[in-house]
Amino acid sequence: MSPYSDSSSSSNTKGKGTRYPISQFLNYHNLSSTHKSFVAFISRVVEPTTFAQASTDPLWQEAMDEEIQALEQNNTWSITPLPAGKHPIGCKWVYKVKYNSDGSVERYKARLVAKGYTQQEGLDYTETFSPTAKLVNFKHVNAL
Repeated sequence: MSPYSDSSSSSNTKGKGTRYPISQFLNYHNLSSTHKSFVAFISRVVEPTTFAQASTDPLWQEAMDEEIQALEQNNTWSITPLPAGKHPIGCKWVYKVKYNSDGSVERYKARLVAKGYTQQEGLDYTETFSPTAKLVNFKHVNAL
């Protein structure tokens, strides 16, 4: 049985297949050798999806250290006591490899993001404010 076959059309119900394998729709034969090399290179670099994966690699550890240092230098947060009955907002690491125009790795970027989506309206907050610039205000500032 092919690893790309549809298991529902097979009498073997134990194996799992891919219903729409990308190999049926994607062809690398028309790419130049430079582009093939680039695709092969970026396929080797794996971006971790969890902290546990990233913490085993010194390059990702360094990226996380740089992010923490930048957050501290920018005074991004201040430690305060948590009000009674409130729960802290969790955070998550997001990892991304940044490439130069020639396909070489520029750097490993780690971002620490808040899980704001876990908040509940009325319980964790009562109103929101998103500062947006209106065109009229922008024209007034430019006129000065």
